[in-house]
Amino acid sequence: MAIVGYARVSSTDQKLDVQLDQLKALGVDKVYAEKASGADAERVELAALLDYVREGDTVVACKLDRIARSTAHLLSIVEMLNKKGVALRVLNIDLDTSTPTGKLMLTMLGAIATFEREMMLERQADGIAKAKEAGKYLGRKPTAKAKSAEVVALLGQGKTKEAVATELGIGVASVYRIAKEHKAGK
Repeated sequence: MAIVGYARVSSTDQKLDVQLDQLKALGVDKVYAEKASGADAERVELAALLDYVREGDTVVACKLDRIARSTAHLLSIVEMLNKKGVALRVLNIDLDTSTPTGKLMLTMLGAIATFEREMMLERQADGIAKAKEAGKYLGRKPTAKAKSAEVVALLGQGKTKEAVATELGIGVASVYRIAKEHKAGK
């Protein structure tokens, strides 16, 4: 019976140290750690953890939102763990799905976390709309469009679309789009 830790931060500039320290203090046998958005259901390390755990194991995370961002995703992970006979512990709220109370709490907390995230996204959208009205939010600058002339020139030199994308630091899809627009005379 192994205790398997999972740690995650959302962006590459964030640190995993605090979570890893908490998991090591608990004495976990193995840790899966990654830097990936919680909204991304295809997290490599989470998938590896779910594949690795066996009956009798316990998965430990420091916070509930490190595992999943939506109630549906959280419940599907817990269901997968349950089918394998694996418990889930969340340290900051002292949750343990090996107990009936833990299972009830998990469902309720997952719903609250989803509600909280949706409210935050709604506030964010309202803030962006107000900033746009005031002319203070112009959105992200189009990086590839600004390099259209360079793209066309490099393609005219016979370079491949992939080589142009690499040289200019833009996506290959952008190069294809600019080439198509140029061919159409836009």
